[in-house]
Amino acid sequence: MMNRRTFSTLLAGSVTAPALSSGMSSASWGQTARTRMALYSGVGPELTHYEVDVDGATLTKRAAVKLPGGVQYAWPHASRQFLYVTSSTGGPGMTGNSHHVSAFRIDASGALQPHGEPLALKHRPIHNSVDRSGEYLLIAYNSPSSATVHRLKSDGLIGEAVPQPDGLDCGIYGHQILATPSNQSVLLVTRGNNAADGKPEDPGSLKVFGFKDGVLSNKASVQPGTGLGFGPRHLDFHPTRPLVYVSIERQNQLYVYELTPDGGLSRDPLFVKSTLIGPDKHVTSAGPIHVHPSGGFVYLTNRAPSSTPAPGEELFEGKRVVTSNDSTIAVFAIDAGTGEPRLVETADAHGAHVRTFSFDASGQTLVAGSLIPVALRQGDKVTVMPAGLSVFRVGQDGKLTFTRKYDIDTGTLTQWWSGMIALT
Repeated sequence: MMNRRTFSTLLAGSVTAPALSSGMSSASWGQTARTRMALYSGVGPELTHYEVDVDGATLTKRAAVKLPGGVQYAWPHASRQFLYVTSSTGGPGMTGNSHHVSAFRIDASGALQPHGEPLALKHRPIHNSVDRSGEYLLIAYNSPSSATVHRLKSDGLIGEAVPQPDGLDCGIYGHQILATPSNQSVLLVTRGNNAADGKPEDPGSLKVFGFKDGVLSNKASVQPGTGLGFGPRHLDFHPTRPLVYVSIERQNQLYVYELTPDGGLSRDPLFVKSTLIGPDKHVTSAGPIHVHPSGGFVYLTNRAPSSTPAPGEELFEGKRVVTSNDSTIAVFAIDAGTGEPRLVETADAHGAHVRTFSFDASGQTLVAGSLIPVALRQGDKVTVMPAGLSVFRVGQDGKLTFTRKYDIDTGTLTQWWSGMIALT
């Protein structure tokens, strides 16, 4: 059992988790002792462990564990001893009727062992994280857009839900929930929806909640105007500066906000950038975002094609095909003085619809997980690009060099989540 002193020591030495930055300075990039990493990939209800060789940029498949439903998201405890995984039988276009969050113990090799029984949830969870104290598990839901907070016991087990006040403003289509570095507040990213099927557009917003003793309180809604034309998906914090980088899914943009001392956000963005270099042949959407551990770069994905028909797709011999993948990883250099991002490349993702990616703790390796296979047509020839895990080397200039890809047969399922996690 972990006592508070042990936890505090581990927290102080923790390094990068999926969607968290390690806080290394640029000078220390590549000069730290190599941290052992594990990668996990969720295909349907199966979460598979891969051993990571950072020096060799290779992955070795190990054992898998089963969840009560399709893996939605996963997040490690700062102690690196536990992994919290949300699952659901629902998904895009499917309501589902079984939703859970499960705790796993992570052993020294990265293997996972169930830690207590899965806890039933009322709705499909789309994202989860752990607050900065390691005492609370935060869960976001897209329909209805909402959030719950669960206590975490000292032994890593998931405790009871913390009662929340009525009237929390959770916007439309919650997609990510994160505590700010000070732990004074929690940010809920609400994406909104495009106009479709005769329904008008739903506005997007960044919801800022006060956070104390596990209780959320309305603090601010941050969006341009009424939130129309603004579809945020995920955000990440700069490791050393009060800056928040936000992936704008529905507009393929990157917004940068200032993080205020009280845990709020500046009303207006400091910078707004496109994630695309020139026109793409298919309609893309911006995906997950991570600031490099050095603080010198920020990365996000342009995802195309999607799992539903989109402009630019066509039928060939009765099958849906595309003539170009157009799935890329956008690389931005961050100005050391102002924090302004500058797009330096959009690297071929070597997979369709990259929904998740992550760095090793040193920031020298990036692994991107593609959602689905896709049929690519070149003239009269059609080839299938499988779903998989694409491995890249990260250069000192932030640019990506493709190393290899591990194909994954997803069958009728999807690779919904993947991520690298530092081991003890």
